Amino acid sequence: MKTIYRTHQMTNTPLSKQEIFERTHRRHHRIVACIRLLILILFLSLWEFSAQMGYIDAFFFSSPSKVALCFADMIKDGTFFINTGITLLETIASFFLVFVIGMLFATLLWYSDKCAEVLEPYLVILNSLPKSALAPLFIVWLGTGINTIIVAGISVAIFGSIINLYTGFRQTDEEKIKLIYTLGGQKKTAFLKVVLPGSIPIILSNMKVNIGLALVGVIIGEFLAARRGLGYLIIYGSQVFQLHLVITSIIILCIIAMALYQLIQALEHFYRKKV
Repeated sequence: MKTIYRTHQMTNTPLSKQEIFERTHRRHHRIVACIRLLILILFLSLWEFSAQMGYIDAFFFSSPSKVALCFADMIKDGTFFINTGITLLETIASFFLVFVIGMLFATLLWYSDKCAEVLEPYLVILNSLPKSALAPLFIVWLGTGINTIIVAGISVAIFGSIINLYTGFRQTDEEKIKLIYTLGGQKKTAFLKVVLPGSIPIILSNMKVNIGLALVGVIIGEFLAARRGLGYLIIYGSQVFQLHLVITSIIILCIIAMALYQLIQALEHFYRKKV
């Protein structure tokens, strides 16, 4: 392998292995980002070309130019800010409640083996239940409004979150826990000093999954019980055959999902650097 050098004005100093790795890592990410951008540009170009040439029906499939015009109109009349803000608020609220409730229940299950043995089958059954089947019940119980939508968002992610967090807690090194008990520590000490710190990577990974599931649940709720929000715009656009509005709303949802995921991923990278 050739030695890589850093050029200075006065002298040439060999790069350390860490610096070589960092340069290679950054170069890899730049290449991946360029390929992703190229794929997106090719897809949009092919979509626009097919619509303009009549290979696809622009009424049903829209086109990037119509989506861009629709997006501009949404910004001008404030539709974008109102509906996107509502959906984003509902998603963040659902995600936060899923995180808090999931951590509390997973901790309870870890503390009590009997409780875990009794409740685990119910959690598995509820997690496998199609959450869209619960949405009509939420409307009857809570009415139409933001509370119903947030509960719908919670219902999609909460049971899987509890199961995954509890499984992560159980996978902690038993030898470390035994050492805490040997030194006179209590179960609380073992949880705070060993289980919780050792489960942070699993917690962060679970958060990345839950942010997407919370968004899915919120959209399901908005389909049925909303007068504002991106889910409502999708349903409204399909009913009046404004399919460019539907596709524009879907694209905005994709951007929101990617931004929220990247936010959690940035938090994960920050934790890894600290460790």
